[in-house]
Amino acid sequence: MTKCKKCHSDQHDACETSTLAASNAVIIGNMNVGKSTLFSRLSGSQNLSVNIPGTTVSVSRGQIKGLDSSIYDTPGIYSLFSQNEDERASRDVFLMPGIEDHQPCIILLADAKKLKQSLALTLQYAEYGLPMVFVVNMVDEAPSRGISINYHKLSEKLGIPVFTTIAREGIGVPELVAGLGHARKPKALLHYSDKVEQYLELVEKLLSPQQLSSRAIGLLLLSGDIGIETYVERKYGSGMLLQLQQLAEEYRQESPTTFEIPLSNLYNKEATKLAEEVQTKEPPSENPLVLRFGDWCTQLSTGIPIAFGVVTLMYYFVGAFGATFLVDTINGTLFDGFLIPWTTQLVSYLPSEFFRDMLVDPDFGVLPTGVFLALGLVLPVIFCFYIAFGILEDSGYLPRIAILLDRIFRKMGLNGKGVIPLTMGFSCVTMAILTTRVLNTDKEKNIASFLLFLCMPCAPLIAVMFIILDSLPVSATITVFFFIFSQLIFAGMVANKIMVGGSSSMVFEIPTMRVPKLMDVVKMSAIKTYFFMKEAVPVFIFAAIVVFLFQRFGGLRFVETAFGPMIDSALGLPEQSIQVFIKTMIRRESGAAELEHLRGLYTNLQLVVNLLLMIFLAPCINAIIVLFKERGNRAASTIMIAVVAYAIILCSIVNHVCRWLGVTFV
Repeated sequence: MTKCKKCHSDQHDACETSTLAASNAVIIGNMNVGKSTLFSRLSGSQNLSVNIPGTTVSVSRGQIKGLDSSIYDTPGIYSLFSQNEDERASRDVFLMPGIEDHQPCIILLADAKKLKQSLALTLQYAEYGLPMVFVVNMVDEAPSRGISINYHKLSEKLGIPVFTTIAREGIGVPELVAGLGHARKPKALLHYSDKVEQYLELVEKLLSPQQLSSRAIGLLLLSGDIGIETYVERKYGSGMLLQLQQLAEEYRQESPTTFEIPLSNLYNKEATKLAEEVQTKEPPSENPLVLRFGDWCTQLSTGIPIAFGVVTLMYYFVGAFGATFLVDTINGTLFDGFLIPWTTQLVSYLPSEFFRDMLVDPDFGVLPTGVFLALGLVLPVIFCFYIAFGILEDSGYLPRIAILLDRIFRKMGLNGKGVIPLTMGFSCVTMAILTTRVLNTDKEKNIASFLLFLCMPCAPLIAVMFIILDSLPVSATITVFFFIFSQLIFAGMVANKIMVGGSSSMVFEIPTMRVPKLMDVVKMSAIKTYFFMKEAVPVFIFAAIVVFLFQRFGGLRFVETAFGPMIDSALGLPEQSIQVFIKTMIRRESGAAELEHLRGLYTNLQLVVNLLLMIFLAPCINAIIVLFKERGNRAASTIMIAVVAYAIILCSIVNHVCRWLGVTFV
């Protein structure tokens, strides 16, 4: 029997051809394991809110891309027997009409860094007797904690397929969708006390078989769960409910301790045993120099110089090596020397001039402004960025910068934990907005979302920015990054003064500082780069086609004529900036690549102003949709209006002040 490389299971090897047998799938997991991020990746942005009967909590429902199946996102849960309303919603979702009738599939989502907690939850949901898959998310963050997991063994122990994902990057999500059809009922791993087992056997004899296991019904009845009592009354009648309640009461009178305590101990004990069997943890580093360096990173006197050193190294690696050496080498030898002349010659045989221009026109063709820009400019730089960022993650440096910046972040209405969404913004602003859920108050979430929208250039945008800035004087680079960081702090302080509400204390896990494993970092960076390009290249092509058709049918000329004078007078930018903005709205790095393509039409000052406007104006359309979903119409509309006004006013001031002072960046 062969092992499936995608779900780590022994029992099937055809994930590629499977489809979800169940009509519904429900994502279950502890808090902050990435449920909403995975839900967003699986379903896209067309979602509905569904109220859970008997609670004031609603969950999100969407359709799994490529499948005729619904997917539900639920609040975080730690115990099946919790009386917290959010956690009740995560267990009562399986009792809703329309879900419980069709044997839903459970997607049990785990954080790779906290496997034991998720295994305890898995053992509890295993009692539902429903098909399940176990998904280990954030697998790229485990190595920095010295954690490695044997996924094949984990699948064997649980008796269900196990998948690995990095949901924020979309890595592993297609394999999960393809493998959902192979979800299976988990193995029975637990045996309760004799009294509990006797009660469960009585429940099984009295209740006719349903999609929901009688063992789960019995356990929830013993805990006095209102939702399951309503379900039993609806399915079996009030007489059956009364009989089962009386039996449960007899158990409680005979039991000296609260029902949930011995069960929680049992789940945790078994989860600990499972985790120890499938997971290994490297002992913390004992190198005194590494440990001392970790302490220096958190102290103000040494942490600030180290932070500047880290930024400088990143600049030279990503900017000088990636954006200059690699890009020039690839473009000079591969694209300018071979691919562009070869494709131009090949396309010249096409009889239609329109299609020839659509493919190879130097200014608007799909190949020069779509495919070649993505592969020749974005790919090498973003690969370097992922390596640099991966080293910081793997070494354990990022949590330490959170401690260092905690005092500054408090002036911005956040605490050091705000580093998580803001750092995520360097990867993808859309996913970073989802991670604002790790913050505790609405004020913190609104401020973080505002700052992500206003000041945070994502990694692909930074990649192309480095290419543009590389040919300008260093004063241009200093100016752009000065405005990014200064406006981040200034806008955060202003937002803290204006927005009502409070901030919370920071409780944060600090991993041991360690020397990063370079080969693992490079391998993971290659995977992330591949998935990014797989998603981005079609969007580059789509944006190039939109701009080509818009230009060919006169739309570009009309917009440039209508808005060109205003753009020129207020921002000092050429009319061609319109096509940069159009591509920016579709995807930010596509707009930046277009700016690099048109740079011959710009002065150095105009390049700086245009870059600042692209950073501050707004992220792509996906981020706007997620902002409205996460923060609601009122807060999201306020953030959007504030960001647009702030960006235009700031860039207009920069333009006019630089011209007045004679600053040209030449």
